[in-house]
Amino acid sequence: MRKILYLLTSSWLLFCCTKKVEEPIPPVIAPFADIDTLATNDWWNRKANPIIDLKIARDSVIAFGLYTVSNNTLKLSAQLYPLYPNETREVRLELEENGQWSAVQTQKVNDLGWSALFRIASWDASKNRKYRLRHGDNAHFEGLIRKDPNDKDQIVLAALSCNSNQDRGMREQYVNNINHQDPDLIFFAGDQSYDHSEHTAAWLKFGLQFRETFRSRPCITIPDDHDIGQGNLWGENGKVSTSEGSPDGGYRYHPEYVKMVERCQTAHLPDPYDPTPIEQGIGVYYTRLVLGGMDFAILEDRKFKSGPEGKIPQQGPRPDHIRNPDYDPASIDLPGLALLGERQLQFLEDWGSRDTEMPKVVLSQTGFCGGAHIHGTLDNRLHADLDSNGWPQTGRKKALALIKKANAIHIAGDQHLATVIQHGIDDFGDGPWAFVVPAIVNDYYSRWWWPENEKAGPHPNTKTALPWTGDYLDGFNNKISMYAYVNPESPSKGGGYGLIRFDKKNKNATFECWPRDVDVSQKNSRQFEGWPITVAMDGAASGGQTR
Repeated sequence: MRKILYLLTSSWLLFCCTKKVEEPIPPVIAPFADIDTLATNDWWNRKANPIIDLKIARDSVIAFGLYTVSNNTLKLSAQLYPLYPNETREVRLELEENGQWSAVQTQKVNDLGWSALFRIASWDASKNRKYRLRHGDNAHFEGLIRKDPNDKDQIVLAALSCNSNQDRGMREQYVNNINHQDPDLIFFAGDQSYDHSEHTAAWLKFGLQFRETFRSRPCITIPDDHDIGQGNLWGENGKVSTSEGSPDGGYRYHPEYVKMVERCQTAHLPDPYDPTPIEQGIGVYYTRLVLGGMDFAILEDRKFKSGPEGKIPQQGPRPDHIRNPDYDPASIDLPGLALLGERQLQFLEDWGSRDTEMPKVVLSQTGFCGGAHIHGTLDNRLHADLDSNGWPQTGRKKALALIKKANAIHIAGDQHLATVIQHGIDDFGDGPWAFVVPAIVNDYYSRWWWPENEKAGPHPNTKTALPWTGDYLDGFNNKISMYAYVNPESPSKGGGYGLIRFDKKNKNATFECWPRDVDVSQKNSRQFEGWPITVAMDGAASGGQTR
């Protein structure tokens, strides 16, 4: 049936491209015709989209571009607005040399998602190059492909996550702050589009909000659950999910929708470590990016993870929420459960053992523990949340051991709650450091770090006034050392972004955490309480609480 629907959709797209706009389009059965109305059917005849205005001047149909350069290979995605049937599906990449523009590649725009990918091997990363994307005679988007900053002693990464649909406004303060701090690389850890039925509209909106941050610097974007239309995702190697909320594992939407989302958001990343598709033909994007003498591993937290329903004893009103504080954590850490999956564990093993002198960083969607006690509202205390990477515990230990072996630190988002944690694998303080950055907008679904006994743990961070720092067991009995957290009573309701300064010479990283409403260009601008924190890249404390 899926194959028939896909063939119908493909036939319809071919038909559309040969028809004039004013001619009627017959009804069509499409894999997700009622989901993403901008990627299928006669979008121009439908009601105005509430997220973004699509009926733009035709000289503005190129919304933005995204790129990375790694190992002398440039990959650049062009994102377009939906095109009319009689408009060309070709987009050109031009480069400037000595004040003159020359076309270097032409690529086809995919009607499902309206993006196109350019790839240039043997890229000269030793100098800045202006680029221009062109569609037709008048539409264009210009940007700058930066030279590799390998001559710099400090590499700066801006990290953001969770672009809530409760605020569709522009993000001028973020753009101004980030451009003022001028990071070498920007990382969006997931939930960029944050819409469960209209990825194209929400993705275009995200691009308009943030394109001035990545117009002139490389950018990593990785989709999370809300990007692919689910409240939570346990991908379980790509199986079909049939349970409400998908706790059985797998994907709810048609695989072509999932592939469209991943194509728009990740095609510009370096080539996957192992491109073998998972079930339903869904692709993978976990990979390695080398920039400025730094080595970044980009993971897919959700794609291989086991769903809890039907596999472990249910301990609350939902299969993924444990409300029983007296349950046995060992009872849910069962053989056969996966977190990152064997393929990504092999990738981490290989990545960590290569170029061992190069400082290493792991980027992914969420944190490797249960770093929040209260979810959504103050009366919703969870003992453990199976959506976090604290479960399954055996899979967590395997992942953290490989990250620690690589002397890497971990940067993630998803939780809405900013934290700095040093993980414990077997003992407190023997694992890698992790910085989970705050939500871009935290007005919708907040989380709190709030121990039930309201007491600091052993070895508290004495360099902050935050009351609940130190060593704790999370709801899975994982050992964690909390150094800083941002509850939603903080400035900007806890919304903001992270900035990480990697000192290559001294091999340390400084975590900065900036509220959304702060103007960083002002001398009196302040970070969230508890930040900045400097840690050594080998996992030992440096500037934080020393053990």
